[in-house]
Amino acid sequence: MKAAEAAFKKVTAKPVGGPPKASAIPGVNETVTLRIDQEVLESFQQDGPGWQDRINAALRKAAGK
Repeated sequence: MKAAEAAFKKVTAKPVGGPPKASAIPGVNETVTLRIDQEVLESFQQDGPGWQDRINAALRKAAGK
């Protein structure tokens, strides 16, 4: 009975966390997919190139950074 319980626990036990996630390098942008309203996107794009930087600045400000 004890051997059966030990075997069951071994098979059903949740694995202990995997290797730690690599930390992000400061100052390096990460590529993500983000869904935003078309009107918001057009608002940032209307001033031309640099709209992604403007979105990033607005998000940083909203995050208090």
